[in-house]
Amino acid sequence: MSDPSNPAAFDELIHAPVRLRICASLAPVQWAEFAQLRDALGVADSVLSKHLKALVDARYAHVERFAKGGRSHVRVALTVEGRRAYVGHVAALRAMLEQEM
Repeated sequence: MSDPSNPAAFDELIHAPVRLRICASLAPVQWAEFAQLRDALGVADSVLSKHLKALVDARYAHVERFAKGGRSHVRVALTVEGRRAYVGHVAALRAMLEQEM
């Protein structure tokens, strides 16, 4: 998961447990619907919204609202900057683990 052009960097914003799980869930996909993400993480709408706001404010995630079949939907994606920060954070965690061994 590490990339030579993306150095390991511990990211306090991503490290919060719910935000780390959000990033881990979004990293392998182009986007996920809010309800799908909420159910996968097992959190309330308000909890997910709060953590997504922090990621959006940091420009790590993008939230898009759209209508489909007459119903309102929300989908979420990591931005390029968000993916880079997540990969760097995971690399930093792995480096910490390797130092401990």
